[in-house]
Amino acid sequence: MPRFLRASASLLAAALCVACASAPDTPKAPETRWAPPPDAIPPSPTPLPPPPEALPEKLANRTISLYEAIDVALANSPVTRQSWLLTQSAAADVGSRRSAYYPAVEADFSGTRQQQSSLGGSVTALSTTYAPSVSLNWLLLDLGGRGADVEEAKRRLYAADFIHNAVMNDLILGVAQAYYLYEGARALLVAQDASLKQARENYAAAEERHRAGVATIADVLQARTVVSQQKLAYDQVSGQIQTFRGQLATTLGVPVNLPVEAADLPADVHEDASVASVDRLIAEAEKSRPELAAVRARAQAAHARVTSARSAGLPTLSASAFAGRNYYDFLGESVPYTTNYSLGLFLRVPLFTGGKTVYDTRSAEAAARAADAGAETYAQQVIFQVWNSYFGVQTAAQQVRASKDLLASARESAEVARGRYREGVGSILDLLTAESALANALAQDVRSRAGFLLAVAQLAHDAGTADETLIPVPPRKESP
Repeated sequence: MPRFLRASASLLAAALCVACASAPDTPKAPETRWAPPPDAIPPSPTPLPPPPEALPEKLANRTISLYEAIDVALANSPVTRQSWLLTQSAAADVGSRRSAYYPAVEADFSGTRQQQSSLGGSVTALSTTYAPSVSLNWLLLDLGGRGADVEEAKRRLYAADFIHNAVMNDLILGVAQAYYLYEGARALLVAQDASLKQARENYAAAEERHRAGVATIADVLQARTVVSQQKLAYDQVSGQIQTFRGQLATTLGVPVNLPVEAADLPADVHEDASVASVDRLIAEAEKSRPELAAVRARAQAAHARVTSARSAGLPTLSASAFAGRNYYDFLGESVPYTTNYSLGLFLRVPLFTGGKTVYDTRSAEAAARAADAGAETYAQQVIFQVWNSYFGVQTAAQQVRASKDLLASARESAEVARGRYREGVGSILDLLTAESALANALAQDVRSRAGFLLAVAQLAHDAGTADETLIPVPPRKESP
């Protein structure tokens, strides 16, 4: 083998070894984990400073209204910031597609230094060439391709804008849910505290009657058991409060340990307020739900893609222009330059592409029909969501009314049982049964009021509106 071939083979082998050695590290076996190198771990992004209204010192240890919480979340959440940035990206894509209507102008410069040797190197000639030039290319006519591309980008931009609105609606719903759950947990804690205090009073009364000899030890033990049960329920709700407050802080985009306080659960949730008919709410959702509008916009973009694919098989007319000048320096002497100009029109008529245009068009048409079917499917889902939420509000309103009646009768029954027990004509079992029913009624009243507010928030989200003419939205009141 010639020497230079052996040297080339050695260099090739060395290069292959280096390439193998520099290959990315991988797990050694299927059951082992990959240990990433330091440069594979991405750095944590620097968090943006919170807006002035979301500063911890402005939110800590103060009561905020629901609408104030929503404003803070919308301004502070990375979710809305991400969806907004996606709209900016889609808008830039529209500008990129529109650039096809303008000519492309390019300036070039080339320089060449050339040495020629002859007669064994005894004669050497040096030459230098400089060639600046300017070229222009302009697509004049394409029978709809560029317009379809721009239309597709516009529809995708509209879809991104609608998705941003949908993200805002989802965030508003999430804030409302966290807020109402926190309000409900605090109200439930108040009810559990009242039940615990009454259980302790009953326990003290049972002990007093036992010392007086008019009650058995069984009465005392039963009363003490109820105290333990009410204490357990109180502790459970107390723990839930911290969880719900952390959930609210997280939804607002502030530190979870920030002591954010919500207003008290309203005693009157206006469950008798009239709600628009379900047919009107469905019609409003079909018009206003941003997620549905985004799906339909994507379907329109798919239809624009059909026109773009079809135009690839149609003739195009373009123009080009060129101007350049070449400067020569040969053997140290300048040679007169040469100037080149050109102007042309080019008609492109695709004759045969192996069926590519036909198949691309068929694929785009199928994708457009699939997008239409997807939009129809999503519309049906939206209709069901409104239907479900509407009757959820109706059921929640009935539960509020039933809970009020239950609470009134339970209070009256408990008062009667306490009086009978104090007079010595009632048993401890009757008293504890009545008190247990009262405690359950208090908890049910709190849950029903909070559940009604949650149902209203869900209906407003599913209908795509918070219009008070359609849904009884609580009045907006800012915290003092």
